[in-house]
Amino acid sequence: MQIIFSEDHRLHFPQGEIFGGEFVTPFERPSRMEYILRELKARKFTDIKPPSALDMGPVRKIHDADYLTFLETGWAEWTAAGYRGEMLAAGVPNRSLRQKCPKSIDGKVGYYTHSVETCITAGTWGAAKASAAVAQTAQKLVSGGAPHAFALCRPPGHHAHDDLFGGYCFLNNAAIAAEGFRASGARKVAILDVDVHHGNGTQDIFYQRNDVLFISLHGAPEYTYPYFLGYADEKGEGPGEGFNINYPIPPGGAYDVWGAALEDACTKIAAYKPDVLIVSLGVDTFKLDPISPLKLEHEDFTTYGGRIARLKLPTLIVMECGYAVEAIGINTVNVLEGFLNA
Repeated sequence: MQIIFSEDHRLHFPQGEIFGGEFVTPFERPSRMEYILRELKARKFTDIKPPSALDMGPVRKIHDADYLTFLETGWAEWTAAGYRGEMLAAGVPNRSLRQKCPKSIDGKVGYYTHSVETCITAGTWGAAKASAAVAQTAQKLVSGGAPHAFALCRPPGHHAHDDLFGGYCFLNNAAIAAEGFRASGARKVAILDVDVHHGNGTQDIFYQRNDVLFISLHGAPEYTYPYFLGYADEKGEGPGEGFNINYPIPPGGAYDVWGAALEDACTKIAAYKPDVLIVSLGVDTFKLDPISPLKLEHEDFTTYGGRIARLKLPTLIVMECGYAVEAIGINTVNVLEGFLNA
């Protein structure tokens, strides 16, 4: 399996986030990649290459132009305003507040985010572009005939909406890859999101489309971030009705429950008959992940990698999240080995 990875992920390393009322080192940190790379090399996954330059065309089809400008220029505006810390939203336009972008950079940060744990730094835009390039390069491998590829992306992407960042995500890598597949001739694309947190950004981007089937298995939003999307009654709108499927799983769910949901999801993917499958791979369903309510074991990741492989589809695996850093490599590579050995 060819793997695409960029060292430019290191450009993004916020020094803090708000968690449990404290300012802590972010769970999403560069060392996550070190554990994955170490395990990949230990198990002889050595075909690791850097990405090609990012083609912004598919990015612009997924993301709002003003939002992209904000990501590109926001840090310069922030520092020009005299702020010395990292960009962190002080307020967001929820519920009855006006949905109008302020001129102040302090207001813009709030306007363009949906959760205030996520900071922007001097290197965030560069890292986000590199992460999207990783996904895009791997997508082009599969579009070119490779049966599968692994995009080792950081920052992750599935919480990024067309015009909102949050949940450590800035550009939606899986959505950009899906747009790339469509531009390369795929009539139908399926996205299977197995991260413990609902892929709210991916859902929102494709909610009114029927050329991309989005399926997410995740912790029930009554108890689990992002809280405000991911319910089972969210099925898509207009042409997209029926092409959005959520499997919210209650806290404490182990593989018997999670695996049954995956089996049903795979049945629906097979019935959809996509030309290609994208897997948004978050391994934060692991029982020891610090921000996960679910209880998967190491061996469960091998098992579900094999189940996904039995769909026998051209498959792009895109790395999302996972924060039990000493286990993230084991669980990620277990999925890959399960997939390859099925």
